Amino acid sequence: MTADPSLLSPRLAQLQQELEEGSSYALQSFWEEVTKQGTPLIEPLPNDSLHSLVTFLWKDAGNTQNVVLIGGPTRWGEFTHNQLQHVPHTDLWFKTYRLRSDMCTTYRLSPNDALTGLKETKDWKARTATFQLDPLNPQIFVYPKDEDIADDEEYQASILTLPQAPRHYWRQRRHGIAKGTVEMHRFRSALLANERRIWVYTPPGYTASSTPYGVLLLLDGFCYLHVIPTPTILDNLLSEKQIPPLITVFIDSLDAQTRLHEMRCNPTFVHFLRQELLPWLRERYHVTSDSARTTIGGVSAGGLAAAFVAFQAADLFGNILSQSGSFWWGPEKEEEWLTTQYAASEKRPLRFALEVGLLERATTVDQVVVNRRLRDVLRTKGYDVHYAEYNGGHDYLTWRESMADRLLALMGKSLSGK
Repeated sequence: MTADPSLLSPRLAQLQQELEEGSSYALQSFWEEVTKQGTPLIEPLPNDSLHSLVTFLWKDAGNTQNVVLIGGPTRWGEFTHNQLQHVPHTDLWFKTYRLRSDMCTTYRLSPNDALTGLKETKDWKARTATFQLDPLNPQIFVYPKDEDIADDEEYQASILTLPQAPRHYWRQRRHGIAKGTVEMHRFRSALLANERRIWVYTPPGYTASSTPYGVLLLLDGFCYLHVIPTPTILDNLLSEKQIPPLITVFIDSLDAQTRLHEMRCNPTFVHFLRQELLPWLRERYHVTSDSARTTIGGVSAGGLAAAFVAFQAADLFGNILSQSGSFWWGPEKEEEWLTTQYAASEKRPLRFALEVGLLERATTVDQVVVNRRLRDVLRTKGYDVHYAEYNGGHDYLTWRESMADRLLALMGKSLSGK
């Protein structure tokens, strides 16, 4: 996934030849073509159906000193290494990568980047001020602003989807199928000393006279509602009878500081679920108390929290859904603390669906390594683990596509693990 200076796209090679031959219209024609088809340039490799040449482009408005590719196929933090090259005497900057053709991820460009590393960065907002969308790429991923958070901001990134990227259809809203209902509550916790939104999804045809429903509890509830369209995914899975009807609870994570405090293996958060939230849910909804039919899940720090909660409360939660869990974390620099706890403890009645992106490799943390290590520890202990790696990054673009697969692994038609 690293760039090779010798790699030059066929289209750029053609342009270079035309420029060397003195064509006065070659560059203008190139930019007209690129503007029409959009960027990045994606070209097949001869005799290699598994990879593509992907070229990121930047058109200089006259003041460009450098351009850095942020995210995408790059290793997070290697800013200097991922600078685009300038074609002398033109307004064209480019960088070509040989990438697996199933990649799906987001990226941004940073013209006139400061080129300082992560460890040297003191003011992150100032450091990222030059990060922007690719102006020639019409495909944009939007993370919406949460109106309940005063200083929250909308986040946007450009999308890179290669020809063989998975095309999941579970998240697309369908006409003519029954839809569940989402109800929002305000929940005050004495244990956590805060108040938050709690959303509850009830499936189509929900009734209190049937067998108690299974429970899916999702951390980062706003994200699982407004970025990952979980209710739509559930409706679609239920319409094809891929999973049993269930009640899904979306827990708001409030602000970033509160989120990390609660999700980094915090015993008080476990007590909150046991003593406050689950009793509240059982009073109001017809749900099971069977841990084997109760799942807790989350992304990133939420994946870590889900695995910790189940470790501490296996009598409540029998299933863990983790999307890119941050299992590198540990208290007081004790790295991968939770993995160590699982390794040193007796096996609990738990099942896991874990996933991580192959692009989640930064200069500071390698999510792939720590997720593989947890997988190996769990399997050695005899746990039922479904594990998947996707060719993408640490972002909701991929998590929204893979959510259905993780649900199917735990509740529906089992998928083969890796």
